[in-house]
Amino acid sequence: MHLPALSNSAAYQALQDHTIEAEHWQMRELFAKNPDRFSRFSLTAAGLFLDYSKNRVDQNTMQLLCELARERDVEQAREALFTGEKINTTEHRAALHTALRMPRSQALMVDGDDVGADVHHVLDRIKQFTDRVRSGEWLGYSGKPITDIVNIGIGGSDLGPKMVTLALRAYRHPRLRMHFVSNVDGHDLDAVLTSVNAETTLFIVASKTFTTMETMLNAQSARAWFLNTAAVDALARHFVAVSTNLEAIQSFGIDPDNMFPFWDWVGGRYSVWSAIGLSVTLAVGFEHFSAFLAGAHAMDLHFRSAPLERNMPVLFALIGFWNRNFLGCNSLSIAPYHQDLSCFPAYLRQLEMESNGKRVTLDGSPVGVATCPIVWGDCGTNGQHAYFQLLHQGTDVTPIDFIGCLQPSHKLPQHHAALLANCFAQSEAFMRGKTGAEVRAELQGQGLPDSDIEALVPHKVFPGNRPSNTILMDALTPAALGALIALYEHKTFVQGVLWGINSFDQWGVELGKALARTIQGELAGQSRPDDHDSSTNGLIAIAKAKATL
Repeated sequence: MHLPALSNSAAYQALQDHTIEAEHWQMRELFAKNPDRFSRFSLTAAGLFLDYSKNRVDQNTMQLLCELARERDVEQAREALFTGEKINTTEHRAALHTALRMPRSQALMVDGDDVGADVHHVLDRIKQFTDRVRSGEWLGYSGKPITDIVNIGIGGSDLGPKMVTLALRAYRHPRLRMHFVSNVDGHDLDAVLTSVNAETTLFIVASKTFTTMETMLNAQSARAWFLNTAAVDALARHFVAVSTNLEAIQSFGIDPDNMFPFWDWVGGRYSVWSAIGLSVTLAVGFEHFSAFLAGAHAMDLHFRSAPLERNMPVLFALIGFWNRNFLGCNSLSIAPYHQDLSCFPAYLRQLEMESNGKRVTLDGSPVGVATCPIVWGDCGTNGQHAYFQLLHQGTDVTPIDFIGCLQPSHKLPQHHAALLANCFAQSEAFMRGKTGAEVRAELQGQGLPDSDIEALVPHKVFPGNRPSNTILMDALTPAALGALIALYEHKTFVQGVLWGINSFDQWGVELGKALARTIQGELAGQSRPDDHDSSTNGLIAIAKAKATL
Protein backbone atom coordinates (compact mmCIF):
# COMPACT_ATOMS: atom_id res chain seq x y z
CA MET A 1 0.00 0.00 0.00
CA HIS A 2 1.31 3.46 -0.92
CA LEU A 3 1.91 5.62 2.12
CA PRO A 4 1.59 9.41 2.14
CA ALA A 5 4.70 11.53 2.56
CA LEU A 6 6.01 11.11 6.09
CA SER A 7 5.81 14.81 6.94
CA ASN A 8 2.16 14.88 5.81
CA SER A 9 1.05 12.01 8.02
CA ALA A 10 -1.26 12.81 10.91
CA ALA A 11 0.94 11.11 13.49
CA TYR A 12 4.05 12.96 12.30
CA GLN A 13 2.27 16.29 12.51
CA ALA A 14 1.01 15.43 15.99
CA LEU A 15 4.61 14.75 17.00
CA GLN A 16 5.68 18.10 15.54
CA ASP A 17 3.08 19.83 17.71
CA HIS A 18 4.25 17.80 20.70
CA THR A 19 7.85 18.86 20.07
CA ILE A 20 6.98 22.49 20.82
CA GLU A 21 6.44 21.40 24.42
CA ALA A 22 9.09 18.67 24.62
CA GLU A 23 12.03 20.71 23.38
CA HIS A 24 11.86 22.76 26.57
CA TRP A 25 11.90 19.78 28.92
CA GLN A 26 14.77 19.24 31.31
CA MET A 27 15.43 15.60 32.09
CA ARG A 28 16.39 16.47 35.66
CA GLU A 29 12.84 17.69 36.16
CA LEU A 30 11.32 14.69 34.38
CA PHE A 31 13.09 12.36 36.81
CA ALA A 32 12.16 14.50 39.81
CA LYS A 33 8.48 14.49 38.85
CA ASN A 34 8.26 10.76 38.16
CA PRO A 35 9.90 8.39 40.69
CA ASP A 36 8.94 5.43 38.47
CA ARG A 37 10.59 6.86 35.35
CA PHE A 38 13.39 4.27 35.23
CA SER A 39 11.06 1.28 35.48
CA ARG A 40 8.55 2.79 33.07
CA PHE A 41 11.13 3.53 30.38
CA SER A 42 13.16 0.32 30.46
CA LEU A 43 12.60 -3.30 29.46
CA THR A 44 14.27 -6.69 29.06
CA ALA A 45 14.30 -8.93 25.98
CA ALA A 46 16.45 -11.85 24.75
CA GLY A 47 18.86 -11.43 27.66
CA LEU A 48 19.40 -7.68 27.12
CA PHE A 49 18.27 -4.80 29.32
CA LEU A 50 17.51 -1.42 27.71
CA ASP A 51 17.18 1.77 29.75
CA TYR A 52 15.87 4.61 27.58
CA SER A 53 14.71 6.80 30.48
CA LYS A 54 17.51 9.34 29.87
CA ASN A 55 15.80 10.71 26.78
CA ARG A 56 13.55 13.74 26.44
CA VAL A 57 10.35 11.71 26.24
CA ASP A 58 7.28 11.10 28.34
CA GLN A 59 4.40 8.65 28.05
CA ASN A 60 2.66 10.86 25.55
CA THR A 61 5.79 11.01 23.38
CA MET A 62 6.04 7.24 23.28
CA GLN A 63 2.32 6.85 22.57
CA LEU A 64 2.55 9.28 19.64
CA LEU A 65 5.64 7.50 18.30
CA CYS A 66 3.89 4.14 18.47
CA GLU A 67 0.92 5.66 16.64
CA LEU A 68 3.33 6.80 13.93
CA ALA A 69 4.78 3.28 13.71
CA ARG A 70 1.30 1.86 13.16
CA GLU A 71 0.44 4.55 10.66
CA ARG A 72 3.64 3.72 8.72
CA ASP A 73 2.70 0.00 8.70
CA VAL A 74 5.69 -1.17 10.76
CA GLU A 75 3.84 -4.30 11.85
CA GLN A 76 2.99 -5.30 8.27
CA ALA A 77 6.54 -4.57 7.10
CA ARG A 78 7.90 -6.63 9.98
CA GLU A 79 5.86 -9.64 8.87
CA ALA A 80 6.97 -9.16 5.27
CA LEU A 81 10.58 -9.26 6.46
CA PHE A 82 10.13 -12.56 8.27
CA THR A 83 8.09 -14.28 5.57
CA GLY A 84 10.50 -13.62 2.72
CA GLU A 85 8.61 -11.01 0.72
CA LYS A 86 10.82 -9.11 -1.74
CA ILE A 87 11.13 -6.01 0.41
CA ASN A 88 14.42 -5.05 -1.29
CA THR A 89 12.43 -3.53 -4.12
CA THR A 90 15.25 -2.07 -6.22
CA GLU A 91 16.95 -5.47 -6.47
CA HIS A 92 13.75 -7.55 -6.34
CA ARG A 93 15.01 -9.64 -3.42
CA ALA A 94 13.95 -10.73 0.01
CA ALA A 95 16.07 -9.74 3.02
CA LEU A 96 16.09 -13.00 4.92
CA HIS A 97 18.98 -12.69 7.34
CA THR A 98 16.56 -13.77 10.07
CA ALA A 99 16.27 -17.17 8.32
CA LEU A 100 20.01 -17.71 8.85
CA ARG A 101 19.46 -18.10 12.58
CA MET A 102 16.23 -20.12 12.59
CA PRO A 103 16.44 -23.49 14.38
CA ARG A 104 16.56 -26.63 12.26
CA SER A 105 12.97 -27.53 13.16
CA GLN A 106 11.59 -24.34 11.62
CA ALA A 107 10.77 -24.44 7.90
CA LEU A 108 10.34 -21.40 5.67
CA MET A 109 9.21 -21.78 2.07
CA VAL A 110 10.26 -18.99 -0.29
CA ASP A 111 9.68 -19.28 -4.05
CA GLY A 112 9.18 -23.03 -3.64
CA ASP A 113 12.44 -23.61 -1.71
CA ASP A 114 12.77 -24.61 1.93
CA VAL A 115 15.14 -21.85 2.99
CA GLY A 116 15.66 -23.38 6.44
CA ALA A 117 16.82 -26.70 4.99
CA ASP A 118 19.27 -24.92 2.68
CA VAL A 119 20.69 -22.90 5.56
CA HIS A 120 21.24 -25.93 7.77
CA HIS A 121 22.82 -27.91 4.95
CA VAL A 122 25.50 -25.23 4.71
CA LEU A 123 25.82 -25.05 8.50
CA ASP A 124 26.43 -28.80 8.60
CA ARG A 125 29.24 -28.43 6.07
CA ILE A 126 30.72 -25.53 8.06
CA LYS A 127 30.70 -27.66 11.21
CA GLN A 128 32.45 -30.57 9.52
CA PHE A 129 35.15 -28.36 8.04
CA THR A 130 35.78 -26.19 11.11
CA ASP A 131 35.89 -29.22 13.41
CA ARG A 132 38.66 -30.69 11.26
CA VAL A 133 40.71 -27.49 11.30
CA ARG A 134 40.26 -26.85 15.02
CA SER A 135 41.08 -30.44 15.99
CA GLY A 136 44.29 -30.43 13.95
CA GLU A 137 43.02 -33.10 11.57
CA TRP A 138 43.18 -30.68 8.64
CA LEU A 139 46.85 -30.33 7.71
CA GLY A 140 48.71 -27.96 5.45
CA TYR A 141 50.74 -29.13 2.47
CA SER A 142 53.77 -29.97 4.63
CA GLY A 143 51.77 -32.00 7.17
CA LYS A 144 51.50 -29.32 9.84
CA PRO A 145 48.23 -28.18 11.47
CA ILE A 146 46.84 -24.73 10.73
CA THR A 147 47.91 -21.96 13.09
CA ASP A 148 46.71 -18.83 11.27
CA ILE A 149 43.42 -17.96 9.56
CA VAL A 150 43.37 -15.01 7.13
CA ASN A 151 39.91 -13.77 6.14
CA ILE A 152 40.02 -11.75 2.90
CA GLY A 153 36.85 -9.76 2.30
CA ILE A 154 35.50 -6.22 2.39
CA GLY A 155 32.47 -4.44 3.85
CA GLY A 156 30.20 -6.90 5.60
CA SER A 157 32.46 -9.79 4.59
CA ASP A 158 35.15 -8.22 6.78
CA LEU A 159 33.49 -6.01 9.40
CA GLY A 160 31.06 -8.68 10.62
CA PRO A 161 33.43 -11.60 11.19
CA LYS A 162 36.21 -9.33 12.44
CA MET A 163 33.96 -7.62 14.98
CA VAL A 164 32.43 -10.89 16.24
CA THR A 165 35.76 -12.72 16.43
CA LEU A 166 37.24 -9.90 18.49
CA ALA A 167 34.14 -9.61 20.68
CA LEU A 168 34.27 -13.35 21.46
CA ARG A 169 37.99 -13.31 22.20
CA ALA A 170 37.41 -15.18 25.46
CA TYR A 171 36.07 -18.17 23.48
CA ARG A 172 38.78 -18.38 20.82
CA HIS A 173 40.83 -21.48 20.03
CA PRO A 174 44.26 -21.19 21.71
CA ARG A 175 46.19 -22.40 18.64
CA LEU A 176 44.50 -20.31 15.95
CA ARG A 177 45.47 -16.72 15.28
CA MET A 178 42.90 -14.68 13.35
CA HIS A 179 43.72 -12.04 10.74
CA PHE A 180 41.42 -9.89 8.61
CA VAL A 181 42.39 -8.17 5.37
CA SER A 182 40.01 -5.83 3.55
CA ASN A 183 41.77 -2.71 2.34
CA VAL A 184 43.00 -2.64 -1.25
CA ASP A 185 45.95 -0.73 0.20
CA GLY A 186 48.74 -3.32 0.00
CA HIS A 187 50.01 -2.32 3.43
CA ASP A 188 47.02 -4.14 4.94
CA LEU A 189 47.85 -7.49 3.32
CA ASP A 190 51.61 -7.00 3.63
CA ALA A 191 51.35 -6.59 7.40
CA VAL A 192 49.60 -9.96 7.65
CA LEU A 193 51.77 -11.88 5.18
CA THR A 194 54.95 -10.84 7.00
CA SER A 195 53.57 -12.37 10.21
CA VAL A 196 52.39 -15.79 8.97
CA ASN A 197 53.92 -18.99 7.60
CA ALA A 198 52.63 -20.39 4.29
CA GLU A 199 52.85 -23.95 5.64
CA THR A 200 50.36 -23.29 8.44
CA THR A 201 48.08 -20.55 7.09
CA LEU A 202 44.52 -20.97 5.82
CA PHE A 203 43.04 -18.22 3.66
CA ILE A 204 39.28 -17.60 3.41
CA VAL A 205 38.32 -15.63 0.31
CA ALA A 206 34.90 -14.14 1.02
CA SER A 207 33.18 -12.82 -2.09
CA LYS A 208 29.74 -13.92 -3.23
CA THR A 209 30.52 -13.35 -6.91
CA PHE A 210 34.30 -13.89 -6.62
CA THR A 211 34.68 -10.67 -8.60
CA THR A 212 34.79 -7.97 -5.89
CA MET A 213 37.76 -5.87 -6.99
CA GLU A 214 39.40 -5.21 -3.62
CA THR A 215 38.90 -8.76 -2.36
CA MET A 216 40.13 -10.43 -5.53
CA LEU A 217 43.24 -8.24 -5.78
CA ASN A 218 44.11 -9.17 -2.20
CA ALA A 219 43.31 -12.83 -2.87
CA GLN A 220 45.45 -12.97 -6.00
CA SER A 221 48.34 -11.32 -4.15
CA ALA A 222 47.98 -13.81 -1.29
CA ARG A 223 47.92 -16.64 -3.83
CA ALA A 224 51.10 -15.37 -5.51
CA TRP A 225 52.80 -15.05 -2.11
CA PHE A 226 51.79 -18.60 -1.23
CA LEU A 227 53.08 -20.00 -4.54
CA ASN A 228 56.50 -18.52 -3.84
CA THR A 229 56.99 -21.41 -1.39
CA ALA A 230 54.44 -24.05 -2.40
CA ALA A 231 53.23 -25.84 -5.52
CA VAL A 232 49.94 -25.10 -7.24
CA ASP A 233 48.38 -28.36 -6.07
CA ALA A 234 48.88 -27.20 -2.46
CA LEU A 235 46.41 -24.33 -2.92
CA ALA A 236 43.46 -26.58 -2.07
CA ARG A 237 44.88 -27.19 1.42
CA HIS A 238 45.29 -23.49 2.17
CA PHE A 239 42.53 -21.58 0.35
CA VAL A 240 38.77 -21.92 0.82
CA ALA A 241 35.97 -19.70 -0.46
CA VAL A 242 32.72 -18.23 0.73
CA SER A 243 31.14 -17.71 -2.66
CA THR A 244 28.65 -18.94 -5.24
CA ASN A 245 30.91 -18.71 -8.32
CA LEU A 246 32.01 -22.32 -8.75
CA GLU A 247 33.87 -21.77 -12.02
CA ALA A 248 35.92 -18.87 -10.63
CA ILE A 249 36.93 -20.64 -7.45
CA GLN A 250 38.03 -23.73 -9.37
CA SER A 251 40.11 -21.56 -11.70
CA PHE A 252 41.69 -19.98 -8.62
CA GLY A 253 42.69 -23.43 -7.35
CA ILE A 254 40.11 -23.92 -4.59
CA ASP A 255 38.51 -27.35 -4.18
CA PRO A 256 34.73 -27.09 -4.84
CA ASP A 257 34.18 -29.13 -1.67
CA ASN A 258 35.63 -26.15 0.20
CA MET A 259 33.29 -23.56 -1.27
CA PHE A 260 30.67 -22.45 1.24
CA PRO A 261 27.73 -20.71 -0.46
CA PHE A 262 25.20 -18.16 0.64
CA TRP A 263 22.26 -16.54 -1.11
CA ASP A 264 21.30 -13.35 -2.90
CA TRP A 265 18.84 -12.58 -0.10
CA VAL A 266 21.77 -12.15 2.29
CA GLY A 267 23.00 -8.55 2.21
CA GLY A 268 26.67 -8.01 3.02
CA ARG A 269 26.09 -6.07 6.22
CA TYR A 270 23.68 -8.78 7.39
CA SER A 271 25.87 -11.72 6.37
CA VAL A 272 27.87 -12.64 9.48
CA TRP A 273 25.15 -15.19 10.30
CA SER A 274 25.83 -17.00 7.01
CA ALA A 275 28.91 -18.78 5.66
CA ILE A 276 30.59 -15.35 5.92
CA GLY A 277 30.85 -16.32 9.59
CA LEU A 278 33.20 -19.19 8.68
CA SER A 279 36.15 -17.40 10.30
CA VAL A 280 34.06 -16.86 13.44
CA THR A 281 33.26 -20.56 13.61
CA LEU A 282 36.92 -21.46 13.15
CA ALA A 283 37.83 -19.08 15.97
CA VAL A 284 35.21 -20.00 18.57
CA GLY A 285 33.87 -23.38 17.45
CA PHE A 286 30.54 -24.44 16.03
CA GLU A 287 28.88 -24.79 19.44
CA HIS A 288 29.51 -21.14 20.27
CA PHE A 289 28.60 -20.02 16.75
CA SER A 290 25.29 -21.87 17.21
CA ALA A 291 24.73 -20.00 20.50
CA PHE A 292 25.46 -16.75 18.65
CA LEU A 293 22.74 -17.61 16.12
CA ALA A 294 20.36 -18.63 18.90
CA GLY A 295 20.80 -15.30 20.68
CA ALA A 296 19.86 -13.44 17.51
CA HIS A 297 16.89 -15.74 16.98
CA ALA A 298 15.66 -14.98 20.50
CA MET A 299 15.64 -11.28 19.61
CA ASP A 300 13.91 -12.11 16.32
CA LEU A 301 11.12 -13.89 18.20
CA HIS A 302 10.68 -10.95 20.55
CA PHE A 303 10.71 -8.41 17.70
CA ARG A 304 8.17 -10.37 15.68
CA SER A 305 5.70 -11.02 18.51
CA ALA A 306 5.90 -8.27 21.14
CA PRO A 307 3.44 -5.38 20.95
CA LEU A 308 4.99 -2.13 19.79
CA GLU A 309 4.74 -0.53 23.24
CA ARG A 310 6.91 -3.30 24.79
CA ASN A 311 9.04 -4.19 21.77
CA MET A 312 12.70 -3.45 22.38
CA PRO A 313 13.85 -2.95 18.76
CA VAL A 314 10.77 -0.86 17.96
CA LEU A 315 11.14 1.39 21.00
CA PHE A 316 14.89 1.67 20.38
CA ALA A 317 14.16 2.74 16.79
CA LEU A 318 11.46 5.20 17.82
CA ILE A 319 13.75 6.90 20.35
CA GLY A 320 16.42 7.32 17.67
CA PHE A 321 13.82 8.59 15.21
CA TRP A 322 12.56 11.12 17.79
CA ASN A 323 16.06 12.40 18.49
CA ARG A 324 16.89 12.65 14.78
CA ASN A 325 13.71 14.08 13.30
CA PHE A 326 12.23 16.14 16.11
CA LEU A 327 15.14 17.13 18.35
CA GLY A 328 17.58 17.77 15.50
CA CYS A 329 20.35 15.37 16.54
CA ASN A 330 22.42 14.63 13.44
CA SER A 331 24.80 12.03 14.82
CA LEU A 332 24.81 9.06 17.19
CA SER A 333 27.78 7.98 19.28
CA ILE A 334 28.26 4.34 20.27
CA ALA A 335 30.12 3.81 23.54
CA PRO A 336 30.71 0.14 24.40
CA TYR A 337 32.21 -0.24 27.87
CA HIS A 338 33.95 -3.50 26.97
CA GLN A 339 37.27 -3.53 25.15
CA ASP A 340 36.35 -6.64 23.17
CA LEU A 341 33.55 -4.59 21.54
CA SER A 342 36.06 -2.12 20.14
CA CYS A 343 35.00 -2.88 16.54
CA PHE A 344 31.30 -2.64 17.31
CA PRO A 345 30.97 1.10 16.50
CA ALA A 346 32.58 0.48 13.09
CA TYR A 347 30.22 -2.44 12.49
CA LEU A 348 27.21 -0.26 13.30
CA ARG A 349 28.50 2.51 11.05
CA GLN A 350 28.04 0.22 8.08
CA LEU A 351 24.83 -1.39 9.33
CA GLU A 352 22.98 1.89 9.88
CA MET A 353 24.59 4.30 7.43
CA GLU A 354 24.71 1.94 4.44
CA SER A 355 21.16 0.81 5.17
CA ASN A 356 19.48 4.12 5.85
CA GLY A 357 21.79 6.69 4.31
CA LYS A 358 19.18 7.36 1.60
CA ARG A 359 17.40 10.46 0.30
CA VAL A 360 14.52 8.95 -1.68
CA THR A 361 11.61 6.74 -0.70
CA LEU A 362 10.64 3.38 -2.13
CA ASP A 363 8.77 5.10 -4.96
CA GLY A 364 11.74 7.35 -5.81
CA SER A 365 10.38 10.58 -4.36
CA PRO A 366 12.40 12.69 -1.91
CA VAL A 367 12.03 11.60 1.71
CA GLY A 368 11.47 15.20 2.74
CA VAL A 369 12.94 14.78 6.25
CA ALA A 370 16.33 13.91 7.72
CA THR A 371 17.22 10.21 7.58
CA CYS A 372 20.11 8.24 9.11
CA PRO A 373 22.34 10.09 11.58
CA ILE A 374 26.10 9.83 11.34
CA VAL A 375 27.14 6.87 13.52
CA TRP A 376 30.51 6.87 15.22
CA GLY A 377 32.20 6.07 18.52
CA ASP A 378 34.85 4.19 20.45
CA CYS A 379 35.26 2.20 23.62
CA GLY A 380 34.74 3.80 26.99
CA THR A 381 36.78 4.87 28.83
CA ASN A 382 38.98 5.88 25.88
CA GLY A 383 36.26 8.12 24.47
CA GLN A 384 36.02 10.00 27.75
CA HIS A 385 39.60 11.18 27.31
CA ALA A 386 39.16 12.02 23.63
CA TYR A 387 35.85 13.37 22.31
CA PHE A 388 33.51 13.35 25.32
CA GLN A 389 34.52 16.99 25.84
CA LEU A 390 32.57 17.87 22.70
CA LEU A 391 29.64 15.71 23.71
CA HIS A 392 29.40 17.37 27.13
CA GLN A 393 30.04 21.01 26.26
CA GLY A 394 30.01 21.31 22.47
CA THR A 395 27.40 23.11 20.43
CA ASP A 396 25.81 19.96 18.97
CA VAL A 397 23.70 17.52 20.95
CA THR A 398 24.74 13.93 20.20
CA PRO A 399 22.78 11.01 21.67
CA ILE A 400 24.91 8.17 23.03
CA ASP A 401 24.32 4.44 23.31
CA PHE A 402 26.18 3.10 26.35
CA ILE A 403 26.73 -0.67 26.22
CA GLY A 404 27.92 -2.53 29.30
CA CYS A 405 28.40 -6.05 30.67
CA LEU A 406 27.78 -6.89 34.30
CA GLN A 407 30.35 -9.68 34.39
CA PRO A 408 33.85 -9.36 32.88
CA SER A 409 35.73 -12.01 30.93
CA HIS A 410 38.88 -11.44 32.99
CA LYS A 411 39.81 -11.93 36.65
CA LEU A 412 41.76 -8.73 37.29
CA PRO A 413 40.61 -7.06 40.53
CA GLN A 414 39.09 -3.56 40.67
CA HIS A 415 38.99 -3.00 36.90
CA HIS A 416 35.37 -3.89 36.33
CA ALA A 417 33.99 -1.76 39.15
CA ALA A 418 35.92 1.20 37.74
CA LEU A 419 34.63 0.48 34.25
CA LEU A 420 30.96 0.25 35.24
CA ALA A 421 31.30 3.30 37.49
CA ASN A 422 32.49 5.33 34.52
CA CYS A 423 29.73 4.00 32.28
CA PHE A 424 26.94 4.85 34.71
CA ALA A 425 28.51 8.16 35.76
CA GLN A 426 28.80 9.37 32.18
CA SER A 427 25.17 8.61 31.40
CA GLU A 428 24.18 10.50 34.56
CA ALA A 429 26.47 13.42 33.74
CA PHE A 430 25.09 13.80 30.24
CA MET A 431 21.58 13.85 31.65
CA ARG A 432 22.13 16.07 34.71
CA GLY A 433 24.87 18.41 33.61
CA LYS A 434 26.09 20.98 36.13
CA THR A 435 24.41 24.35 36.70
CA GLY A 436 26.09 27.66 37.37
CA ALA A 437 24.86 27.57 40.98
CA GLU A 438 26.39 24.12 41.48
CA VAL A 439 29.69 25.30 40.01
CA ARG A 440 29.76 28.33 42.29
CA ALA A 441 29.06 26.24 45.38
CA GLU A 442 31.81 23.79 44.42
CA LEU A 443 34.39 26.56 43.83
CA GLN A 444 33.40 28.38 46.99
CA GLY A 445 34.04 25.15 48.88
CA GLN A 446 37.56 25.21 47.45
CA GLY A 447 38.08 28.71 48.89
CA LEU A 448 38.50 30.56 45.60
CA PRO A 449 37.90 34.33 45.59
CA ASP A 450 34.66 35.56 44.03
CA SER A 451 36.40 37.13 41.04
CA ASP A 452 38.08 33.86 40.10
CA ILE A 453 34.83 31.95 40.63
CA GLU A 454 32.86 34.19 38.25
CA ALA A 455 35.59 33.92 35.63
CA LEU A 456 35.51 30.11 35.82
CA VAL A 457 31.76 29.51 36.02
CA PRO A 458 31.00 29.72 32.26
CA HIS A 459 33.77 27.23 31.51
CA LYS A 460 32.68 24.69 34.11
CA VAL A 461 28.94 24.68 33.41
CA PHE A 462 27.65 21.54 31.68
CA PRO A 463 24.33 22.04 29.87
CA GLY A 464 23.27 18.44 30.47
CA ASN A 465 19.89 17.35 29.11
CA ARG A 466 21.76 15.22 26.57
CA PRO A 467 20.04 11.96 25.62
CA SER A 468 21.44 8.49 26.04
CA ASN A 469 20.41 4.83 26.13
CA THR A 470 22.07 2.18 28.25
CA ILE A 471 22.12 -1.45 27.13
CA LEU A 472 23.27 -4.06 29.66
CA MET A 473 23.95 -7.76 29.33
CA ASP A 474 25.03 -10.19 32.00
CA ALA A 475 28.24 -11.06 30.14
CA LEU A 476 29.59 -10.82 26.61
CA THR A 477 28.60 -14.34 25.62
CA PRO A 478 27.92 -15.56 22.06
CA ALA A 479 24.17 -15.51 22.72
CA ALA A 480 24.24 -12.00 24.18
CA LEU A 481 26.29 -10.70 21.26
CA GLY A 482 23.86 -12.28 18.80
CA ALA A 483 20.92 -10.61 20.52
CA LEU A 484 22.74 -7.26 20.58
CA ILE A 485 23.47 -7.30 16.85
CA ALA A 486 19.91 -8.39 16.04
CA LEU A 487 18.59 -5.55 18.20
CA TYR A 488 20.45 -3.01 16.08
CA GLU A 489 19.48 -4.76 12.84
CA HIS A 490 15.80 -4.54 13.69
CA LYS A 491 16.15 -0.98 14.94
CA THR A 492 17.66 -0.05 11.57
CA PHE A 493 14.86 -1.83 9.71
CA VAL A 494 12.12 -0.09 11.70
CA GLN A 495 13.63 3.32 11.10
CA GLY A 496 13.86 2.56 7.38
CA VAL A 497 10.15 1.70 7.37
CA LEU A 498 9.33 4.96 9.16
CA TRP A 499 11.27 6.95 6.58
CA GLY A 500 9.77 4.88 3.75
CA ILE A 501 13.15 3.94 2.29
CA ASN A 502 14.78 0.70 1.15
CA SER A 503 17.21 -0.33 3.90
CA PHE A 504 18.63 -3.22 1.86
CA ASP A 505 20.27 -1.72 -1.21
CA GLN A 506 23.47 0.35 -1.36
CA TRP A 507 23.70 2.05 -4.73
CA GLY A 508 25.71 4.84 -3.14
CA VAL A 509 28.87 2.72 -3.17
CA GLU A 510 28.76 2.14 -6.93
CA LEU A 511 29.64 5.51 -8.49
CA GLY A 512 33.08 5.82 -6.90
CA LYS A 513 33.90 2.20 -7.74
CA ALA A 514 33.00 2.72 -11.41
CA LEU A 515 35.13 5.85 -11.66
CA ALA A 516 37.99 4.07 -9.90
CA ARG A 517 38.07 1.37 -12.58
CA THR A 518 38.46 4.04 -15.25
CA ILE A 519 41.17 5.92 -13.37
CA GLN A 520 43.06 2.72 -12.57
CA GLY A 521 43.36 2.09 -16.31
CA GLU A 522 44.54 5.64 -16.83
CA LEU A 523 47.16 5.30 -14.10
CA ALA A 524 48.39 2.15 -15.83
CA GLY A 525 48.79 4.11 -19.05
CA GLN A 526 46.04 2.28 -20.90
CA SER A 527 44.22 5.50 -21.75
CA ARG A 528 44.56 9.24 -21.33
CA PRO A 529 42.64 11.08 -18.63
CA ASP A 530 40.86 13.48 -20.96
CA ASP A 531 37.32 13.62 -19.61
CA HIS A 532 37.79 14.46 -15.92
CA ASP A 533 37.76 17.83 -14.21
CA SER A 534 41.05 19.71 -13.97
CA SER A 535 41.63 18.66 -10.36
CA THR A 536 41.25 14.93 -11.08
CA ASN A 537 43.35 15.23 -14.24
CA GLY A 538 46.04 17.01 -12.25
CA LEU A 539 46.09 14.39 -9.51
CA ILE A 540 46.36 11.59 -12.08
CA ALA A 541 49.26 13.38 -13.78
CA ILE A 542 51.15 13.79 -10.51
CA ALA A 543 50.64 10.13 -9.64
CA LYS A 544 51.82 8.96 -13.07
CA ALA A 545 54.93 11.12 -12.76
CA LYS A 546 55.93 10.35 -9.18
CA ALA A 547 54.03 7.40 -7.70
CA THR A 548 55.17 3.77 -7.62
CA LEU A 549 52.29 2.08 -9.43
